[in-house]
Amino acid sequence: MISDHNQLRAATFISRRHLILAGGVAATAMLIKPRAVLAATDGISRSAESIHQEVSFTSDPKRIYEALTEAKRFDRVVQLSGVMQSAALAQMKKPTEIDNNEGGAFSAFGGYITGRQIELIPSELIVQAWRVGSWDRGLYSIAKFALMQHDTGSRLLFDHTGFPVGQADHLATGWKEHYWDPLHKYLSEG
Repeated sequence: MISDHNQLRAATFISRRHLILAGGVAATAMLIKPRAVLAATDGISRSAESIHQEVSFTSDPKRIYEALTEAKRFDRVVQLSGVMQSAALAQMKKPTEIDNNEGGAFSAFGGYITGRQIELIPSELIVQAWRVGSWDRGLYSIAKFALMQHDTGSRLLFDHTGFPVGQADHLATGWKEHYWDPLHKYLSEG
C-alpha cells in the first residue's frame, strides 16, 4: 500500500510539475504573442520597391527640363516613343497637357499617365505625384528627376517610389522605352 501511495504521490508531483511548466509556457506565449501581433500590425511596410536610374544626355539641363515640363515638347517625346500606336492608347487620343507650375496637373500618353507637379526648380529638379491610369483610384507614386550639368551634356538622376509592389520591372522598362529613349531622339532633332 505504501508503494501505491508513493507512486500516486510521484504521479501527482509529475502532473503538477507538467501543469506548472505548461502554464508557464502558455503565460510566456501570451506575453510574446502581443509583440508579434504588434510587429505585424504596426502599419509599416517592409516590402516597398523603388527604381533608380541614371541617364546621360548630350543636351544641357535646361533643354531636358523644358522637354519634361512643357506640353508641346513632351508631346513630341510621346510621339517619338511610338506608344500611342498601341490599340489601347491610340483610342484615348487625349493630347499631352502639362501645367508647369508647382501644384499644376499633367496628363500624357493619351491620359494614361496623370499627376501633379509637386516641386519644380527650373533646369534642376522635377518632383511629381505620378500615376498610371490602371492603378486604384487615389494611388500616386513619386517620380523625381534631378538634372545636373555633366561633361559636355547632362546627367539625369531619376528615382521612382511608392508604386504598387510587383510593378518595378514593368515601370523600369517603361521609363527607358517611353521616356529616356524618345527623349534622346527628341533632343537630337535640334
